[in-house]
Amino acid sequence: MDRLFIFDTTLRDGEQVPGCQLNTIEKIQVAKALERLGVDVIEAGFPISSPGDFNSVVEISKAVTWPTICALTRGVQKDIDVAAEALKYAKNKRIHTGIGTSDFHIKHKFNSTQDEILERAVAAVKHAKKYVEDVEFYCEDAGRTDNVYLARVVEAVIKAGATVVNIPDTTGYCLPWEYGEKIKFLMDNVNGVHNAILSTHCHNDLGMATANTIAGVQSGARQVEVTINGIGERAGNTSLEEIAMILKCHKSMNIETQINTQEIYGISRMVSGLMNMPVQANKAIVGRNAFAHSSGIHQDGVLKNRESYEIMDPTDVGIDKSSIVLTARSGRAALKHRLGVLGVNVEGEQLDKIYEEFLKLADKKKDINDDDVLLLAGKGRTEKQRIQLDFLQVTSGVGIQAVASIGLIIAGEKFEAAASGNGPVDAAIKALKKIINRIMTLQEFTIQAINKGSDDVGKVHMQVEHDGIVYYGFGANTDIVAASVEAYINAINQFVK
Repeated sequence: MDRLFIFDTTLRDGEQVPGCQLNTIEKIQVAKALERLGVDVIEAGFPISSPGDFNSVVEISKAVTWPTICALTRGVQKDIDVAAEALKYAKNKRIHTGIGTSDFHIKHKFNSTQDEILERAVAAVKHAKKYVEDVEFYCEDAGRTDNVYLARVVEAVIKAGATVVNIPDTTGYCLPWEYGEKIKFLMDNVNGVHNAILSTHCHNDLGMATANTIAGVQSGARQVEVTINGIGERAGNTSLEEIAMILKCHKSMNIETQINTQEIYGISRMVSGLMNMPVQANKAIVGRNAFAHSSGIHQDGVLKNRESYEIMDPTDVGIDKSSIVLTARSGRAALKHRLGVLGVNVEGEQLDKIYEEFLKLADKKKDINDDDVLLLAGKGRTEKQRIQLDFLQVTSGVGIQAVASIGLIIAGEKFEAAASGNGPVDAAIKALKKIINRIMTLQEFTIQAINKGSDDVGKVHMQVEHDGIVYYGFGANTDIVAASVEAYINAINQFVK
């Protein structure tokens, strides 16, 4: 079977989603999970973009063993120099450099010409080659680049030493047949094309990222650039789990990967929890309804033979049909087991703290699910925030004005305030603002329930503007007013030092 290389960019392109930034410790946790999953390449960051990204590439390089660690750059010497420095501890290292090749980029972004861009592309590859043997070149906006010119660029960078050439559909514009034909044109018309691997990198703006990627693979691409849960810029990237399971289900394609598909569900939930980005219920492979059957006809068929309506076995993606059910009577061992399945390994005092919060939630909820458990595990990331909620009391009802009293702990000192408002959430936030005397504007307020019960945990996502900058906050609680206040405080903590 042909070998397809899996290039995961969850920690670079995926992390560009607003409000989904991870710290270095969290990135290492995801990188180790990606290693267990079996990805070939981990794009760990864009080192020159910030000290945090530089440090993350350094630490991920130390933390993982066999996957190639990749650092992104522009086609600029300084970028490449910094990337090489960040990769110094990587056992297997790759520099990913490139430049825009479409007329949109050449004329309007660079105010340049095709010949000048070609020269810059070759120079970038040659400079990167001084530091590493494995150099990947990206032709940004290749999806809208003229195929003849694109072939010139690909041929030139391979000749200069590129080992992988990335053909991104940066704007998600291509139709599957168009993208497939683009890859085929390169395979047929680039001298020396077999001296490098062609890579897909498809965005989902028109909902065709996975279809385009498969079309590219069928036409000869042998690396795919993907993210967990399909997260990424705008509408997202090609979903790793979808590509892995398409190839597993369609063995007639005669293409294999090294992905251990039974790790998929756990890492999906881990990334969702760490990035505070819920997986939509109907998401292919990992959505909570992916293996659910509500139609009586479907239920009858599945009970008689699972394959009547399921083309995949849930256990193939890590969903254990005989999973341990968590209740208020569950012990630490059961909780630790479920966290481990979800890719979160905790011991000792940390486990004790999560267990205490678990028991409180279990007393309020009948059914504790995986998302609840991950939310509990994530609470520790907010424990050391400068501003913390001490207490919240709200009075509201039909025909009366909502009134809220709130207590905050700021750097160890307690503050209290009260306010009335147009509903309990409004009253609580107004009381909070009396203590935090800053000009803040709530730009977006989103509530999502994990399940559908009245005892459910509500997730609240907020965008708060302060001094012209938007900050993202997240809160989760069975009390939606408390979750809203927690989200607001989470956002404030990002700009109050």
